Amino acid sequence: MDWSNMLFQDWEGIARTLFVGILAYVCLVCFLRISGKRTLAKLNAFDLVVTVALGSTLSAILLQESIPLAEGATALGLLIVMQYLVTFTSVRWSGFAHTVRSQPSLLARNGEFCRDAMRRERVTEEEVRSAIRANGGREVEDTSAVILESDGSISVVQ
Repeated sequence: MDWSNMLFQDWEGIARTLFVGILAYVCLVCFLRISGKRTLAKLNAFDLVVTVALGSTLSAILLQESIPLAEGATALGLLIVMQYLVTFTSVRWSGFAHTVRSQPSLLARNGEFCRDAMRRERVTEEEVRSAIRANGGREVEDTSAVILESDGSISVVQ
């Protein structure tokens, strides 16, 4: 095994990574500024997937010499355009929004667990209790509502 190739191959590869990395980063920042704040919002699972996909695409552009900058920028642009189209359509058509986004779920109400909802959402009593403690409460009986939000966070209404 040639250990030297694992640590360093040549200066050309480093120069390419620096050059393409700077240009890809500038391209991504420009696309994000054009598309608006919502593109990187982690409001729900769909938004999170797009954010992860953007990071993965940027990583591939930087590290895979077989991907030219123009193709990588096209891939970044495509992801951002698709995110924009999905959010644009979601705002204007509730049926579509319901298809691509999860709705909040009530996990506890008036001090009682909503066990069917917890089972459906795969949330344990201990996770609900932990969220209650994190929000300054002590027990489920101290709450009016515990809600699993569409972004996966748990909100507690005292």
